[in-house]
Amino acid sequence: MMLQCPMPQLDFDIITLGHGSGGQLTHNLLSSGVFDLLKNDLLDPHHDGAVLHFANPVAFSTDSFVITPIFFPGGTIGDLSVNGTLNDLAMCGAVPRYLSLSFIIEEGLMVKEFWEILVSIKLACEEAQVKVVTGDTKVVEKGKGDKIFINTSGLGELHPRARIGADQVQVGDSVIISGNVATHGVAIMSVREGLSFETELRSDTRNLAPAVIALLDAFGESIHFLRDPTRGGVATVLNELAIESKLGIDLAQSAIPLDEQVEGACEMLGLDPLYVANEGIFIAVVKAEAADEVLDLLKQTDTGQRAAQIGTVTANHPGQVILTSSIGGRRTLNLLSGEQLPRIC
Repeated sequence: MMLQCPMPQLDFDIITLGHGSGGQLTHNLLSSGVFDLLKNDLLDPHHDGAVLHFANPVAFSTDSFVITPIFFPGGTIGDLSVNGTLNDLAMCGAVPRYLSLSFIIEEGLMVKEFWEILVSIKLACEEAQVKVVTGDTKVVEKGKGDKIFINTSGLGELHPRARIGADQVQVGDSVIISGNVATHGVAIMSVREGLSFETELRSDTRNLAPAVIALLDAFGESIHFLRDPTRGGVATVLNELAIESKLGIDLAQSAIPLDEQVEGACEMLGLDPLYVANEGIFIAVVKAEAADEVLDLLKQTDTGQRAAQIGTVTANHPGQVILTSSIGGRRTLNLLSGEQLPRIC
């Protein structure tokens, strides 16, 4: 990434409180970094906001990112902050178009690190074909932050065939997951705990919008519910759905895709993979008659090669998620109590 976008020659190598003052130092940081790297017709006026025009209904989402470490196998806090908000828009059934981007930087952050984060943001935006159109930068005293926090807000146009919501879910619907669970959370925890494996565990952070739009193009109203299981994992999302829809969900443990090394790491760390955060998969609840075709299409995408049907919606045990284990036992998956993995995104 750094070779594609070499860092400009600057007369400072550490970000200080002055870079958040709104004066000359702020101008130097933004003009030689943010504005130049992320330039586009809507950002180039360097205004406090942007005027946007839409022909269709608009989805809006916002998210903040405080992950530690800020660089991890498979990504950075930068591309995570782009993908995370784009995915929230996609789960609404929207095509992402614009982002706002705001930084809270701790005094003392190396400019080289900031540049690497900016480059990862640029590449993620280019891949997703979205524009950063406005933003903000603040600097806080040493010890009052942790290197850098990022907020992104996003706008996207609703797909004309999107009818997404818990109120759309029906008895008999199939629950599909687009890929391996727990990869992101375990990759981050492995770095924190100094665990090593035969092959490096990498975060699955990615933009899910292309796969979601492909599903909506093909199946439209047969896609009843979408959600990316970030904090709290698969179990939390399905519990929220069961509560909101007043229906039950039956899950089959043997059907849930899980990387062998991730499973081993969860055992070592005492984690239940169904509650571990993800950043590159989504749950789709679809009309039963469309499930096989949805899976076939998903498996043709980069996002969905490990997609699987993991459960069904039932009128039994409303408001609860029941997991059938690999050996036939049944247990209730409850909402997560407390924080299993702090600062995972």
